[in-house]
Amino acid sequence: MMAAIRGKDTRPEKVIRSMLHAAGLRYRLHSRTLPGKPDLVLPKWRAVVQIHGCFWHRHDCRYFRMPGTRTAFWTEKLNGNRERDARAERELRARGWRVARVWECAIRDAKDDQVTAMATRLVVWIRNTRRPTIDIRGRR
Repeated sequence: MMAAIRGKDTRPEKVIRSMLHAAGLRYRLHSRTLPGKPDLVLPKWRAVVQIHGCFWHRHDCRYFRMPGTRTAFWTEKLNGNRERDARAERELRARGWRVARVWECAIRDAKDDQVTAMATRLVVWIRNTRRPTIDIRGRR
């Protein structure tokens, strides 16, 4: 069953892409030349956006629950995903890229006005700040 879950073009990805495009920002998708193949790459601003699923990236929110079967397998798998994410982020930052992490729960829980506020926050970070990272998450 888990094999059927998409890795690209997920609903959260499409929501973020739509918001950024509406704000006039242009991006590349899943660049294989950068560590971790970021979901969105904004070369003009040296920024990448990673859109993480709460289960697959083991987010501390209500949407993550460790499976009750094959727990050892899932623990190793999900911890490996987190380590790979951290390594990719370190490599990106070492190359001078800024990294935004948008969690699935931020989009899944959001009402229209909250989606607009999240989009504004992300666009402002991309265009106007030099902060190296931003983490956009939903309720825990």
